[in-house]
Amino acid sequence: MISFAVAMAMVCAVLMAWQILFWIGPALRRYRAIYAQDTSVQLSEVFLFIDPVRLLTWATLLACVGASLAFALTGSVIAAGLTAMAVVRLPRYLVGRFRHRRLVMFERQLPAALLALACTLRSGASMSMAWRHVTDHSEAPLAQEFGLVSREQRMGVAFEQALERLQDRMPSEACSLIVAALRVASQSGGNVAETLESIARTLRERIQLQGKLHTLTAQGRLQAWIVGALPVLLLAALSYLEPDMMAVLWHTPVGCGVLMLLCVLEIAGMVLIRRIVNIDF
Repeated sequence: MISFAVAMAMVCAVLMAWQILFWIGPALRRYRAIYAQDTSVQLSEVFLFIDPVRLLTWATLLACVGASLAFALTGSVIAAGLTAMAVVRLPRYLVGRFRHRRLVMFERQLPAALLALACTLRSGASMSMAWRHVTDHSEAPLAQEFGLVSREQRMGVAFEQALERLQDRMPSEACSLIVAALRVASQSGGNVAETLESIARTLRERIQLQGKLHTLTAQGRLQAWIVGALPVLLLAALSYLEPDMMAVLWHTPVGCGVLMLLCVLEIAGMVLIRRIVNIDF
C-alpha cells in the first residue's frame, strides 16, 4: 500500500512538472528569442561578436550557482531568487556599461579626429579620402565606427544614411552635432573645414568642463557608494555573528517584507544621490 502511494505521488509529481513545463515552455522560448535578438543588437553595436544564446546559457548556469550559494549561506528562498535574478541580468548590465564607456571614449577622440579631418580637407582631399585617412590613423572605437561608415559607402549606402546609422550607434550630442553639420555641408556646401574646427573647439572645451565637474562631484559619488554599502555590510555581519537573532529577518514573512523595503529604499537612495551629483549641461 505504501509503495502504491509513493508511486502515485511520483506520477502526480511528474504530471504536475509536465503541466508546468507546458505552461511555462512557450513563455521561456519567447523570452529566449527576445533576449537573443536584443542582446545580439547590443553586442553588434559595441563590436562584440558573442553568441547571445550561449551568453544566456552561461548566465542561467551562473544564476543557478549564485542562487545555490545564497540559499546555502542564508537559508532564504527570497535571497536565492533575488540573487538568481541579479545574476541573469548581469550580462546585459555589463554590456550597457561597456557601451557607455565606449561612447565616452568615442567623444574624447572626436576633437582630434575632427581637427585631422579639417586639415585633410584643407589640403585638397575629398570627404571620402579625408574620412579614410582619419580612420586609418585613429584608434578604437572611433576607427571602428568611422571604418564602418566607409565600408557602408563602398557597399552603395548614401553618405547621409551612413551618418544616420552612426548617430544611432553613438547616441550623443557631440555625434548628433557632427552628423548634422556634415549632412548640411554635403547638401548645401560651405566651408566644411572651418565648421569642423569650430565643433572640435567646442567639444574640447566641453570635455574639459566635464572633467572639472567629475572631479568636483567625486566626493558625492563616493558617499553614495559608502552610504549604500553600510546597511548591506551591517546585515551580513550581524547574520554571521548573530544567526539566531537574524533568523527572524530571513525566515518570517515580516522579515522578508522588511528586506524588500530595505532593498527599495537602498536603490532609491543611491539613485537620488547619483542624480544630485550628476550634472548635465
